[in-house]
Amino acid sequence: MDSEDSALRIDRVHLTPVLVADPPLLNTQGVHQPFTPRLVVEVVTRGGVTGLGETYGDTRYLDLARPLADALPGHPVTHVNELFVLAARVCDPHRSGGVDARADAGGLRGAQSADKLRLSVVSAVETACLDALGRTLGLPVHALLGGRVRDEVEYSAYLFHKWAGHPGQAPDAWGEALDPAGVVEQARRFERLHGFRSFKLKGGVLPPDQEVAGVRALAKEFPGRPLRLDPNGAWTVRTSLGVARELAEVLEYLEDPATGVAAMAEVAAATELPLATNMCVTSLDEVPEAFARGAVRIVLCDHHYWGGLHRTRELAALCGAYGIGLSMHSNTHLGISLAAMTQVAATLPALRHACDTHYPWLTEDVLTTTPVFRDGRLAVSDAPGLGVELDRDRLADLHRRWLRDDGRYRDRDDAAAMRAADPDWRPTRW
Repeated sequence: MDSEDSALRIDRVHLTPVLVADPPLLNTQGVHQPFTPRLVVEVVTRGGVTGLGETYGDTRYLDLARPLADALPGHPVTHVNELFVLAARVCDPHRSGGVDARADAGGLRGAQSADKLRLSVVSAVETACLDALGRTLGLPVHALLGGRVRDEVEYSAYLFHKWAGHPGQAPDAWGEALDPAGVVEQARRFERLHGFRSFKLKGGVLPPDQEVAGVRALAKEFPGRPLRLDPNGAWTVRTSLGVARELAEVLEYLEDPATGVAAMAEVAAATELPLATNMCVTSLDEVPEAFARGAVRIVLCDHHYWGGLHRTRELAALCGAYGIGLSMHSNTHLGISLAAMTQVAATLPALRHACDTHYPWLTEDVLTTTPVFRDGRLAVSDAPGLGVELDRDRLADLHRRWLRDDGRYRDRDDAAAMRAADPDWRPTRW
């Protein structure tokens, strides 16, 4: 083994779970808790270079990440394809009790499986390996993926119905948004602060006619702008079709109005409005049925779901082969994930829709600098790796919060947070 090869081998892996402040954003599963768990992954090479990755921080992900981290020393950062084999061998999802068939309240990502849990962990390690490799070679991650096809990546403002503040806490800077006027004011603020040109409203919270009114108010305030509505599968086929008729001339696409491929296919067959998903197609084994039945016309990629940045590019190629459009999903992520999203988005020629991002909602991060949106876009960094640097003091602060937590927030549970405010609350299927 020559010295160069040795320098690119992993020496150690650091896993740092953190709790990050989160606003009271509403969705069909409940409300965001005051803090959300994330996991920061650091891959340190024998050459002394550290690469960064990030994924979900819930206990079931952390329990899988630990044995994978233990197995990684000696593994070359260039051999990211082997991560999937290694994870399948050492990660046992049943240890954490994390496999079930219900919707994941933390990400609303559809049915879970052992493979999906592993892929979410692998995604952070793969990103960290690519970051370390890029830093070592002096190349941006997009160059390791084949090079960028755009200089900027457009993002969409992510609008939520929300409370003014968490119960027992003072109102936040965004205030309440529980009607069309509140949603429009939220959108105005996003445009003023970040220049966003398109808007996505998280639905499935209020009665559908009220959410239709919210979208119409946005269309009046921002004529001609791309608008999306995502109720996370909260509607019946009948309701979905009714909303599709009401908003056919207004929406860019309707995302996951109903749950499951069969229901989505039924809706799709009866409307010309494009349907998008990040729930019924989140892994390769869900692709054949959904595409064959015409259930969706747009898939929202997410490197956290699919197993990393290379797998995201594979999904993009698969969608292109079937004539399926491509957008990008977001979860409550930190700046490390935002950098990774931007790097891979820059390499996808068929990405013709603005990407989702929760990032502007956050007031805390673990980076030394805050990414700046200009006209709703992020410039694609050409700096080595992901182009971001870790602020170790901020990371330590958020980790100390996780250490002090009594287990209340280490597993995100939007339904539990809602029931804390209203013990009789139950998810509604409209």
